[in-house]
Amino acid sequence: MSEDTDDAQKTEDPTQKKLDDARQRGSVAVSRELNTWLMLTVGAVVLGMMAPAFMNDIRLALTPYLSSPDLILVDPANAGQQLYKTFKAVFGAIFFPLLFFFIIALVAPVLQNGFVYSPKALEPKFEKFNPIRGAKRLLNIKQMMEFAKGVIKLAIVATVGILAVLPAVDAIDIVPTLSIPDFLSVLHELVMKLLVAILAVLLVIAVVDVVFQRHQHHKQLRMTKQQVKDEFKQSEGDPTARQRLRQIRQDRARARMMQAVPEADVVVTNPTHFAVALKYKPDQMTAPMLVAKGADLIAQKIREVAEENDIAIVENPPLARALFSSVDLDEEVPQEHYQAVAEIISYVWNLEGRSMPKETASAG
Repeated sequence: MSEDTDDAQKTEDPTQKKLDDARQRGSVAVSRELNTWLMLTVGAVVLGMMAPAFMNDIRLALTPYLSSPDLILVDPANAGQQLYKTFKAVFGAIFFPLLFFFIIALVAPVLQNGFVYSPKALEPKFEKFNPIRGAKRLLNIKQMMEFAKGVIKLAIVATVGILAVLPAVDAIDIVPTLSIPDFLSVLHELVMKLLVAILAVLLVIAVVDVVFQRHQHHKQLRMTKQQVKDEFKQSEGDPTARQRLRQIRQDRARARMMQAVPEADVVVTNPTHFAVALKYKPDQMTAPMLVAKGADLIAQKIREVAEENDIAIVENPPLARALFSSVDLDEEVPQEHYQAVAEIISYVWNLEGRSMPKETASAG
C-alpha cells in the first residue's frame, strides 16, 4: 500500500541529475526485443550474402559421410584426424557468420543508449544469491507479466512462421528425391522466407517494446515534489542557508561601513531617507571618496554614528540622492559632482578651521 502511495506522489519528471545517476548505475532503458531483431536481421543478411558459400563448404566437408561412408577410415589411428579435419572445415565455414552475431550482440545495446560504463553494475551483490529473494523475484507480478508477454510473442512469431512456410508443405514429398545441392538450395530459400516474415513481425514488436521500456524506465525514475526540492538543495544549496549567509555578509559589510563613518569628513543627507559619508585626504586621493551610504534605517544609523563622533551633517537632498544611486562604496566622487562636493567639504573645513587645497579649490 505504501509503495502505491509513493508511486502516486511521484508526479514530477526525473531531473537530469537523476537520469545521470541512474546511467552511472547502469540503469538504462534497454529493449531485448530490439536486440533480438537486430541479431536476426544481421543473421538474415549473412545468410542471404554468405550462405551459398559457407553452405557449399559444409557440403564439401560432409559429402564423404553421405556419398561414400565406406571409404572413411574409422580405425583409432585415423578417426581422430578425420573428425578434426571435418570440424575444422565446418567451423571455418561458419566462423564469419558467428563473428557477425557476436559483434551485433555487443553493438546492439550501444545503438540504443550509447556506451554505458558502470562499474557499480559490475559489483557483486550477494543478496542476488539469496534463494528466498530469488524465488520472490520469479513469482512477483512483474515477472509473471514478462512471462505472459513472452508466451504471447512466441505465439505470434510461431503463427507468422507457420503461415510463411505453409505453401512449401505441398512440395515436401519431393525433398527425398533431391540431390544435396538442390536440397540445400530449397532449404536456403525456405529459411530466407521464414526469416523475412519473422523479422517483419519482430520489428513491430521491437518498436512497441522500445517505446514501452523507455516509458517504464522514465516512470520508475519519476520523483516526488519533495525529492526535486531536496535535490535542488543539494546541488544549489539550501535557499534558507544561502539567504542566511547573504544576510551575514551584508551585516559584516554594514559593520565595516559603519566603522568608516567616524573617519569621514562630512555626511550628506536627504535629510531622512538617504545618507552618504564622504572622506577626503588631499595627499592620498584625487577626489573625495564615498565611505558609507544607506537608506532609511541605515541612513538613520549613519547619522547617529556621525553625531556620536562629531562628524558634520549637511542636508542636500539632490546631492545625497545622486551620490547614493551613482557611487559605490570606496569609490571616488564622479567629476560631475566635484563642484557640489567641494563646496560642502570646503564649508565644513572652514567651520573646523581647515582649508581646501588650492588645486582642489581651483578644480571646483
